[in-house]
Amino acid sequence: MANATNYSSSSGTLSPTEDNNPTFLFTSTTPMKNCITAFDTNRDGCLNYQEFTMLCQALFRNERDEPYHIDPKSLKEMFDTFDVNEDGLIGEKEFESCWEKWVRKIVRPIAALVVVDVQNDFISGSLSISNCSAKQMVKRECNPFQVVEPINRLLDSVEFKSVYYTLDWHPENHISFLDNINQRKLHFSSKIPNPDDAKLYDTVTFEGPPVMEQTLWPRHCVQNSWGAKMHANLKIIEGSRFIYKGTNPNVDSYSAFWDNLKLSETGLINELESTGVTDCYVCGLAYNVCVGATALHALELGYRTVLINDASRGISLEDIQATKEKLSANHGVVIHSDQVKDIVQGRDRRPELGLKLALEIRKQVKR
Repeated sequence: MANATNYSSSSGTLSPTEDNNPTFLFTSTTPMKNCITAFDTNRDGCLNYQEFTMLCQALFRNERDEPYHIDPKSLKEMFDTFDVNEDGLIGEKEFESCWEKWVRKIVRPIAALVVVDVQNDFISGSLSISNCSAKQMVKRECNPFQVVEPINRLLDSVEFKSVYYTLDWHPENHISFLDNINQRKLHFSSKIPNPDDAKLYDTVTFEGPPVMEQTLWPRHCVQNSWGAKMHANLKIIEGSRFIYKGTNPNVDSYSAFWDNLKLSETGLINELESTGVTDCYVCGLAYNVCVGATALHALELGYRTVLINDASRGISLEDIQATKEKLSANHGVVIHSDQVKDIVQGRDRRPELGLKLALEIRKQVKR
């Protein structure tokens, strides 16, 4: 995959406004010294809280160059991240860290797209999302095939650093299949103690080891079957990589990063680290299961994470809303596919993503 585009917005210099409040054009080639000079209004060689606030107002803008509202708590958290010695100022050395680790990554992010489980069984096969209850979903929201068009459009129009396709890839004797329930012993704490009483979508507890809860699904995405194949209409980009999950018969795997017990990784972590990715864009099926688990794990790993709403479909409106709220609470962002390109190119710079990066930098400083 090609590198992220080198974005430029004119000269990258200070431009005072009529009220003497400077605006600043951030680019990937702007010298750090120009930036600190632009906002150091009292010329003491440091940035105080007010001056840092001005920097953030210039930095966090949408694609129309309109400033985002930044709540005071987020501003304080970002300022405190770089005021390492807690003297109320971001000094020259502290600003070097702010510039290299934060500003440059916000202006020129490196983005990966993770397309989750756009497979036949989830679209028109044994575990099709379209078979969901009418009481749970509006019909328009229930058609899993509708994710293909926005995903293809993104692949055609947005230059991601790397693209990954995940596949549920289960062996015949996988623990999640209802028809395999008698192959393993239920734990005494299982809400359904008799395996013969278990039905599709019930949750049981297996003895293990380790003891684990498991939702029972219809047989789906069996390795090398038609149901496990990517949908024929989904574009597969040259140079992309496939991530296989759920290959261990004894543990399920919703996330593209780990199995559900975090006993093993899929390899995606190493892939992202090797390409220097800063931002993860996640979409696919199912919104409130594998897509949500992948996005939450991306946040846990420290990536600025974006879930693409119209390129994902799920089973329950209530669970989809809960997924969105979890992402927002962890400084993730949920957007429409039309908004992706501007964020990838650094023209739309969201304060939520800036806060996420600042908090990750703070963790590293404390280690």
